[in-house]
Amino acid sequence: MRCAAIGLLALAAGCATVVDAPPAPAQPTAAPAVIAPAGVKPAQAARAKSEAAKPAPAPTLDVAALKERLRSTSACGVFTKLALKNQMDDLLQQVRAYHQGGGANGVNALRQPYDMLVLKVLAVVQDGDPSLARMISGSREAIWGILVDPVKFNALA
Repeated sequence: MRCAAIGLLALAAGCATVVDAPPAPAQPTAAPAVIAPAGVKPAQAARAKSEAAKPAPAPTLDVAALKERLRSTSACGVFTKLALKNQMDDLLQQVRAYHQGGGANGVNALRQPYDMLVLKVLAVVQDGDPSLARMISGSREAIWGILVDPVKFNALA
């Protein structure tokens, strides 16, 4: 069961969205002037502005939710899901062998099969379930990080 979870995780990561990204919002050409309220020094106002401009932390990866979404999606049929699961299981065996010292080529040799699997999953689900495809695409690097970190990988297994 643990292998299936990791396989679905890898499958979810492998399904990068091949959908055109929405156009980026136009960036202002000049930074707006900072007008400090009375009694606030310009340095304090600039510091407050820089703190407000910090990006929000990235959401954490919910592996269980991603796995459930892959299982329940109607974007692909049962046989397609089984084929993808088998490919995920194969990749997970390779990752496990790498962590146990049996991977002669190192982690870089695993990246291409991982990327190809993610692209397959994305190709399968992108038309039928675009929100799942976005979720997988956004989780791609986080899943890879879990797969290559032996502590995180063993925690999932």
